Amino acid sequence: MGMFEDFRFSLLGGFALSLLLVLAQDQTGFISLACGLPENSSYSDPTTDIYYISDASFVSTGAIMSVSPEFRTNEVRQQLWNVRSFPDGDRNCYYIRHTAGVRYLIRGTFMYGNYDAKGELPVFDLHIGPNKCDSLKFESASAVIYKEIIHVPSSSYIHVCLLNTDSGTPFISALELRPLRNNTYVSESGNSLALVARADTGATGSQIFRYKDDKFDRIWSTESFSVWTSLSTPLIVNAGQNPYEPPSVVMSTAATTKDANTSLNFYWDVPPNDNSGYYIYMHFAEVEELKANQYRAFNVNLNGNFWYGPVVPDYLYDFTVYSQSALTGGRFNFSLTRTENSTLPPIINAVEIYKVIQLLQTETGQEDVDAIINTKLIYGVTRNWQGDPCFPQAYMWN
Repeated sequence: MGMFEDFRFSLLGGFALSLLLVLAQDQTGFISLACGLPENSSYSDPTTDIYYISDASFVSTGAIMSVSPEFRTNEVRQQLWNVRSFPDGDRNCYYIRHTAGVRYLIRGTFMYGNYDAKGELPVFDLHIGPNKCDSLKFESASAVIYKEIIHVPSSSYIHVCLLNTDSGTPFISALELRPLRNNTYVSESGNSLALVARADTGATGSQIFRYKDDKFDRIWSTESFSVWTSLSTPLIVNAGQNPYEPPSVVMSTAATTKDANTSLNFYWDVPPNDNSGYYIYMHFAEVEELKANQYRAFNVNLNGNFWYGPVVPDYLYDFTVYSQSALTGGRFNFSLTRTENSTLPPIINAVEIYKVIQLLQTETGQEDVDAIINTKLIYGVTRNWQGDPCFPQAYMWN
């Protein structure tokens, strides 16, 4: 496997803008649910200042549980201290109203933390509406898994469901939704994109950056190789006209090679029998003020073939290069190679990789769903009706 094999960011989420409590002005549109937080409770995260509310209004089932005391430390974010566990039923779902037609970054966060004192790591599935998106498998009780998807819901509601696969009790720690610009992260087919990796390639430590550094609250982690070296600037790197707006703290560092004649290479492998398409987003900015006799330009090659170029990074202004159509194949080997007239080696500041997710089964029409839910409320129906009432057929409401 390649450099991105250990990234655990991917998919899940969705929420109702109308139910969000008062936020700071620059968090407009954020939906942040602390799962397992008691009803009517809320708090501001001390690190990010993100305002979290209880998930109680978004789900009608599940049990509130706390992780074991050894995991409730200052080093563990508060969103991971509690979970909502679903010991009953095959499918348990969050019902979330939101703004239709908006492109959202939707994220679920999971840490087992031995909340049930069984010491048994569960395995379960995640669905958005009637479609399976991924499975959760934990390597340890302290492992934190982010599942993230970029998705444009076609209706004004969404179901986020956890399915019991008879391999342990499903649970969730946090659900978050962040609106993105509608002209970003657009797949050729209009399908959703599940995150494979989002890397700050120039950082030298093990920092993780998110909001407030990133206005969209994307989570950036560090990725580097021993054959790379790092460049940096203390100055602000501006997005300019770049709608992706990678954060300045990420763009102020760049990975490069140790000599000008060496290509900057990275790759990732696709699992066997995976025919999915992939999209890559490379973010560039010059962080060195070049002298009159210096020039940086390079081409991007994919599997030995020219892919894009020349790239000539602007000083303290970022721009993004991305695949116009989905990439397919077993290994994606990217090589950044300086042009003949370049005196400096190539650089890269950050990179994102996404997998195409085809959510083929549409949800039941909203009017039908509303009618069924109203009937349930009026007549006090106590059946465990969860998720889409009609799909998939194995979980159809009786």
